[in-house]
Order: sequence, then C-alpha cells, then structure tokens
Amino acid sequence: MKKKQFLLVSAIAFSLLASAVAPIFAVDYLRAGDFSKESWSKTVDYLEYVDFYATSHGLPRPPVGAHAYLYMAYVNYLGLQMLYAGLTNITLALGQLTLTVPVQTFMMHYKTENGSDVVMASSYIMLLAYNESADTTCYGNSPDRNDTLYASFNMGFDLSSLIDTGDRPGLNSKTTIIPLTHSDDKLSWHWGMRYTNLTAIWWRVYLDPDNATYKTTPVAITVYEELTFTYDLVFDAEGNMATITSNYVIGEMTDLWVVGSWFWFIPVIVHYNSTGCYYLNGDVYSDETIYEFLHEHNISMSIVLFQASAVLDSATKSSVGGEDVGSEMDVTNDTVSTFAEGGEKIFDADFGTKNTYDLYNSTSGVTTTYDAYTRTVDKDGFANNPVFHIQTFLMKYIPLALAHMDEPLFDQAKSHLLNMTYADYFYVISYPVYDGYRVVHDPTYVAYFEAVAESGNPLAKFFGLIVLVAIVSVVVVAAVLLLKRRSKSKSTNPT
Repeated sequence: MKKKQFLLVSAIAFSLLASAVAPIFAVDYLRAGDFSKESWSKTVDYLEYVDFYATSHGLPRPPVGAHAYLYMAYVNYLGLQMLYAGLTNITLALGQLTLTVPVQTFMMHYKTENGSDVVMASSYIMLLAYNESADTTCYGNSPDRNDTLYASFNMGFDLSSLIDTGDRPGLNSKTTIIPLTHSDDKLSWHWGMRYTNLTAIWWRVYLDPDNATYKTTPVAITVYEELTFTYDLVFDAEGNMATITSNYVIGEMTDLWVVGSWFWFIPVIVHYNSTGCYYLNGDVYSDETIYEFLHEHNISMSIVLFQASAVLDSATKSSVGGEDVGSEMDVTNDTVSTFAEGGEKIFDADFGTKNTYDLYNSTSGVTTTYDAYTRTVDKDGFANNPVFHIQTFLMKYIPLALAHMDEPLFDQAKSHLLNMTYADYFYVISYPVYDGYRVVHDPTYVAYFEAVAESGNPLAKFFGLIVLVAIVSVVVVAAVLLLKRRSKSKSTNPT
C-alpha cells in the first residue's frame, strides 16, 4: 500500500516536471591549459568528458543521450586557486527527462605562510524544512532530531504515466548563470547561479544518528520562485587572507501540493497557492493560502551545508574557542576555525558577521529582519541516511583526481575529502520565521594563505582536476541511478 501511495505522489511531481522545456546551453570544453590561466568561467557538458574518461579507463559509460551541464568558475590569483561548480541540469534518455538539481560546491587550494599545502571545500546539500515543539525540541529555533523534519530536494522519479492531473501549471524550471566578473585591481570577484521555478519534493526524514532513515512516501511537492547562490571573493594580499561571502536567497514558495486525508487507501492531494487551496481538478477546497498553511503548521526553513579540508602530511581540527565542533553546538555568533597540526590556522567560517536574515513578505509588502541561527550537527544523521545516498555519491568522488598531482596527498585525502561521512563538520543555518516568503542571508568564509606576486602556480592544473574527475564521476552515478529507477518503475507499473 505504501508503494502505491508513493507512486501516486511521485507521479504528480514528475507529470508537472514533464511540462518543463529542457533548456539549451552553449557548452564549452575543459582543456589542459585552463587551470594555468588567471580566470575563466564556462558551462560544460560533463558527461561528454565522462564518456571519454570511462571509455579509456574501462568504466561504465553514461547512458546514451544523457547530459549533465555544469557551470564552473575559476580564479587563480596571488597564489590561491578557487574553483566553483554548480549543476544546471541533468538530461537523461535522449532528452526525454530533464531534472534541475541544485548542487553547489566551491573549493580553494593554497599554501599557508608555513608552507602547508591546503585544500578547503564547502558544499551545499539541501533545504530542510522543520516544525518544532517547545516541549520536545533539543535546540530552539534550529532543526534537531526531536523536530519534525522535511528534506526538500528532487530524487528523479519519472512516473508521469501513472496519473493525469488535468490542468497542470506550466512549470518551466530554469537556471540562470551569474557570470564571473572582477574589479579593475582583480582583488574582488563575483559570480553565482539562480534556479527559478524550482520544483522539489519533501521527504519526512529522521536524523537520529542511531536511526537515520526516511519515510518512503513523499509528504509534499513544492515550487520555489527561486533558489539563488551568489559568491564574492575578496583578496587581502597584505593580510594574507581571502574571503568568500556566500549569499543565499530562498525565493517565495508559490505552490504547494500536500497529501491530506485518506479515503479507501487513496490520498487526497490538495494544491495551495497565494489565493487559496484547491483539489487537482481546480475545485475550491478552502480559502486557506499557502502562507497561512505554513504559518498554521509552524513550518520553518533552513539550509544544510558541510565543510571539509585536507592538508598534506597533517591532520586538521575545527573548533570554536578550543572546543571541537564535531559535536552539536550553537555557533550563531561564533567563528569556526580550522587548524593544521602545530596550531596554524588555515580557514575560518564566520557566522557572527551576518547573524540576521531579511524576510520579504509579499502579502503585506513589508521587509523584516530576523535572527538567523547556525548550529553544527551530528553528521551521522545525514551521512548514514539512505535518502542522501545520491548526495553521498556526489561528494565522495571528487578526490579521485588528487592522484594526478601527488600520490601521497591522494592516499591521504581520497577517503574523506568531500565524503559526507568524514566531513570536518556539518552545519545548519535556520530561518525560524518563514511562512513561505523570500529569505536572504549571507555568511562569510576566510582562507589564510601566503600571497605571491604572480598568479601562475604549478599546482593549478592539479587543483582543477580535483573537481574535474570527481564531480563528473558522481554525475554519472546519479544519472545511472535515476535512469535505473525510471526503468524499474515502468517495469513494475501496476495495471
């Protein structure tokens, strides 16, 4: 019975997605000399590269007609290399299924003043909606294991043939690139990516480290007006610091399909928007709007990210005031610092510089500033949860390219850099007052490096390969998983 319910809800999501027009991208190629340049940005069909790589290494090739478009931005200046990768979309089965999945990672490679060879990485995982009760919550204003948690992302089930939803809204999920630009003195750089009309599925998840799991029946399907990531990289050559400020915009939630009451084992699914609540055939269910529904059910929003590091011939440790952040702790007004052995600081994640967010209420026209809360969380609840296995695959392949530069560094980092299980720390930034409106927030990350006079660096080519082989390998894994699920669902279709 749960399987039928799961198929029905998932079918609605992908019948909506089927109406989207697959975007066309002007694609470029990654070349050996790219990582010796001072900067560049381009959109790449990674599966073209993966097809060549898989063929030459005897690995499974990606599905015929599949594409994975990644926007990449690269800065190689004053001895620091920054590489950003954002996934625009995945197209499977000769263009018959196109999925827009927000995947964001930026990495920095540099040498510290003491000569340590460092790679730092920051990765966005997902939106996490939550409902907390004052009587049972462990951490107020922050999602925890005692709260009701909903992971919000797309898992790629194409089950649109199972149901006809009638008059479906025209969903045209689109990705817009924010091009890499810089100031005249090249000390300031800006880039990013905007996902608009983004469709996501909410899954009930349980993040207890001893029982990390999820409910197989989705509870809701949502459309966000946008999900935008912008980044500003600023160099302080005299202070030997490079700062990246990440700005997150969670757009207004425009549509929400919720699984409601049950009658003879069939779910009643209703559609909320700014005007009210409706059955799938368009008949009025109630005059409760999407904002009123989210407010009534005390739904708050948060984003989940994780930080990772690798230092050649050295372990790293992240802490706040000497206290290890591997455990859960409130870091809202603190800076999480990462140190190499010997106590040299190599990186800061500063959450105290911007511990508020702006909420844009389109109903009243009022913009209000509220407190944002940041907390490190137990990573096992995420890394061991089956619902995040695609994300786990996505992260853990990136270090494969380390072998192209330095075998000892590869051996040291291959098992943990960007593998969720071995992350330095996970953290959740929460926005307690939400109601489905637009959220804007921007935390800060600081790298401590030894500035050099020239931008050229013999490690640049290798640094690019760190992401080159890894992300593409993961995209293949994700694509194959999605395609297999798609084929399996068709073969097991109930009659």
